[in-house]
Amino acid sequence: MPKITYTRVEEDTDLIVERIFDAPRYLVFEAFSKEEHLVRWFGVEGWTLPVCNIDFRPGGVWHYCMQSPDGKIKSWGKAVFQEIVEPEQIVYVDYFSDEEGNIAEEMPAAQITMTFKEKEGKTLLVSRTHYDSPENLKKVIDMGVIAGITQTWNRLAQFLGELK
Repeated sequence: MPKITYTRVEEDTDLIVERIFDAPRYLVFEAFSKEEHLVRWFGVEGWTLPVCNIDFRPGGVWHYCMQSPDGKIKSWGKAVFQEIVEPEQIVYVDYFSDEEGNIAEEMPAAQITMTFKEKEGKTLLVSRTHYDSPENLKKVIDMGVIAGITQTWNRLAQFLGELK
């Protein structure tokens, strides 16, 4: 599997993650935009996505729940889409939330810009996650966000391989 690279920039408030996927850009983009795709790959290894409600349009909301293999842990999230340029870019604000979609104010929110670039039949995906402070970036790194992204994108690569 290709390696994910990451770096913190701009006074340690942005996390950049890049990876080349062996799939055409339209397909990688589609994997992020459709519920039937997201439920098959989104989340860390062994976890499921039993709730995945997505309204994929600017102003739309994606509300989801990641559940541990034993079903005992549920992690809720909410994304509010700001800009969508198919198949080039998705910009959204990402929040921790509860089951009703209420934002968990004590947890860091992030603005995420995902850029999909065609590379000889493959796709370079660049995710730029901006936090409002270095402390909030450190908090999510300490929570394991790098391992989480790596596992999630490994699952995405596997899912894309199944579609080809």
